[in-house]
Amino acid sequence: MKTEVAIIGGGPSGLLLSQLLNKAGVATVVLERASRDHVLSRIRAGVLEAGTVQMLHEAGVADRMDKEGLRHEGCYLSDDDLMVRINFKELTGTTVMVYGQTEVTSDLYHAQDAIGATIIHCIEDVVIHDADSDAPYVEYTVDGARRRLDCAYVAGCDGFHGVSRKTIPTDKRREFERVYPFGWLGVLSRTRPAHEELIYANSSNGFALASMRSETLSRYYVQVPLTDTVEEWSDERFWTTLKSCLPSEVAATMQTGQSIEKSIAPLRSFVSEPLRWGRLFLVGDAAHIVPPTGAKGLNLAVSDVHYLYQALIDAVKKGDTAGIDTYSERALLRIWKAMRFSWQMTTMLHQFDGEDSFAAQMRKSTLQHLSQSETARRDLAENYIGLPY
Repeated sequence: MKTEVAIIGGGPSGLLLSQLLNKAGVATVVLERASRDHVLSRIRAGVLEAGTVQMLHEAGVADRMDKEGLRHEGCYLSDDDLMVRINFKELTGTTVMVYGQTEVTSDLYHAQDAIGATIIHCIEDVVIHDADSDAPYVEYTVDGARRRLDCAYVAGCDGFHGVSRKTIPTDKRREFERVYPFGWLGVLSRTRPAHEELIYANSSNGFALASMRSETLSRYYVQVPLTDTVEEWSDERFWTTLKSCLPSEVAATMQTGQSIEKSIAPLRSFVSEPLRWGRLFLVGDAAHIVPPTGAKGLNLAVSDVHYLYQALIDAVKKGDTAGIDTYSERALLRIWKAMRFSWQMTTMLHQFDGEDSFAAQMRKSTLQHLSQSETARRDLAENYIGLPY
């Protein structure tokens, strides 16, 4: 096979890039390791920045999001019973959209099918060849047969464990990492959300997040040691722990029920530089991972797509390489700002093993400052709704 842009990875960033390129007349082939059903079963982020919402409109995949998504004008940070509202609308003039990543991915699949885009699932043993030449190609196995895909450019959208980043020689890349000594136990339940807006809770009993996917589907998290397993957490234990972390007025009225999904995710901050090697470009989790505290994972992947897709169109259609030549530097400027915000939110809200009493007082003091300073709330709001591209 031959195409103009080979896209490794059929998650939301790969599908969005394919959608935008195909709309502009640039041919793509998407290669995805998992089945479509598996991709659509992944439970991931649910808060979309204003820029992400705009990108989905630009890609022509926003109709269902506009109808079913929940626009949020703010969120809450709490410290035991102290609740501080961050009013996005008032402080920035902008809102965020609560709409699950699974729904975004489903919408992108439907749009790709409608335009006849090529997506090949269940591939194995992907190898990217000659990425530093003018004629890169990708080899992979599907249905037991070895295949070759020739292309002009390769977009690596295949996540942290994919082959794209590892294709860049180790002496050509730098990696920066912070691993946090705890994880998030997440539960999805068909229950009414505990509150109309998200609550990021710092408490004497640990961190918790009360989130949602819709008005009848809730997503909750509690901080757990990395040594814990899902099997150790019954629904009853989870709800008891969650309620102990949330403000008492919220805990007293929240609806509980049987979990329909439960998982533990470790937290890390990770960046690999550069995002380009020859004609290979890294996008999303292939290049960077953020702790979910700042709601930046999917949004940062869409940010990369924003910087890359027009650059690839210009390169393919006009032979203009200015955009791809500066892609890595432009994307990394925004990536590091999102890294800082996610690290700040994680540090501000979580208990760390072995910490002293001073650390707990700093968390309390930070929240007190937010409650009293409009400038501090505006800074948080500007970062949360998404810095401009």
